[in-house]
Amino acid sequence: MSPRVVLLSLSLDLKRITTAIQRDSSAVLKFNDEASGWLVQAQNLGFQNLDGMLLKIKKTLGAENNLEKAEDCLMYSFLVQNRALALN
Repeated sequence: MSPRVVLLSLSLDLKRITTAIQRDSSAVLKFNDEASGWLVQAQNLGFQNLDGMLLKIKKTLGAENNLEKAEDCLMYSFLVQNRALALN
C-alpha cells in the first residue's frame, strides 16, 4: 500500500476519534483500533522524520477518552495529513 494512503487513513481515523469523543459515542473504540492498525503500518514505512510524531500518536491513542485526547487527535490528524500530502 502506498505511504500516502497509509498516512491519510491514519489521519482520517484520528479525526473520527475526535468526533466520536465529542459525541460521546461508543464508536471511539472501533476507530481507536483502526487507527492503531494504520499506526503500525505507518511505523513500518521507515520515515525517520515521522518516528517522533508516531510515538506521540501511539501514546495519545492509549490515553483515556476525554476532550484532551480529542484535541490531540485532531492536531495529529492535520499534521499527518499535511505530511502525506507533501509526499511525491
